[in-house]
Amino acid sequence: MTSLPNNNDIQYQEHILQGVSRTFALTIPQLPPALRQVIGNAYLLCRITDTIEDDNALSITQTRQLSEMFAEVVNGTVDADKFADELYPLLSDHTIPAEHDLIKNTAAVIRITHSFNTTQRAALERCVRIMGKGMADYQETETLDGLKDLPAMNLYCYYVAGVVGEMLTELFCDYSAAINRNKPIMMKLAVSFGQGLQMTNILKDIWNDRERGACWLPQDIFLQQGLQLSELQDGNSDIRFQQGLGVLIGIARDHLQNALTYTCLLPAEEKGIRKFCLWALGMAILTLNKINQHRDFSENTQVKITRRSVKATIFTTSLFASNNWVLTQLFSVVSRNLPETELIKPRNVHEIT
Repeated sequence: MTSLPNNNDIQYQEHILQGVSRTFALTIPQLPPALRQVIGNAYLLCRITDTIEDDNALSITQTRQLSEMFAEVVNGTVDADKFADELYPLLSDHTIPAEHDLIKNTAAVIRITHSFNTTQRAALERCVRIMGKGMADYQETETLDGLKDLPAMNLYCYYVAGVVGEMLTELFCDYSAAINRNKPIMMKLAVSFGQGLQMTNILKDIWNDRERGACWLPQDIFLQQGLQLSELQDGNSDIRFQQGLGVLIGIARDHLQNALTYTCLLPAEEKGIRKFCLWALGMAILTLNKINQHRDFSENTQVKITRRSVKATIFTTSLFASNNWVLTQLFSVVSRNLPETELIKPRNVHEIT
């Protein structure tokens, strides 16, 4: 079984974060020192889970078996090297080199995981278990027909991102008694926060996902416009599609409004945690704006925000990170042109264990 981490493991974690996510490599250092290592590690565990699900060279059976195996690695009942030896040779070129390297060095990541306190480990183990099972379930039904309805999309977003929001909230509450006082409401908002971010990614990646045979859009939203997603052609000049897209943009915007409420519940003096949340929220709302302005886009590069926009988001949200009133006004201004849609409450998924 894995042993305690050493300096090489910690250095590896910091290094590989740069390779697998420039965004998280940017945001995680903003966190208080007591949270950086555990949240960096949590991200890598989620990335390993996502790599299992995302590599199209793996069969559905292999995906499910490896996801279950990795959950056991995280909770300490299966050796990390055994898992890496099974998965690494199966990876295809679809998986980026940095992720190949991450899988190969799973043991280094897990040694850090097993050094955390009981609450932290429980949060990480729960997240990986729920995410892995949920992703495998949805992969089995992956088609160009889309998901059955909005509740199905809500549940998918929970498995991919909402459960991550719950995990982060557990870690924040373990770190701070002041944050812990708002835990019940923050847990519910965390699921919505995660859904807002994930829906933004789904909308941005519609056409890239369809190229690989997947569609995470809800059929019912588009059927209301008279369009079946299975009939959707490359390009999206169809006004029915654009109207359905507008409904989803509005729903995502409302989830991001909840993300702002979540962030404003964090103590004002916790500027690092606030910036960690605000940078993700700011970039998501700017992306939604671009999607809304270009509903006829045909690839995600057309709705990708510029580096200048990223820098402006970082500067502005950092400057006003502690001021709830200013943050609320900023959100209102930036989201003013997005569609108004009444948020349909998701299933009570935060109670999944």
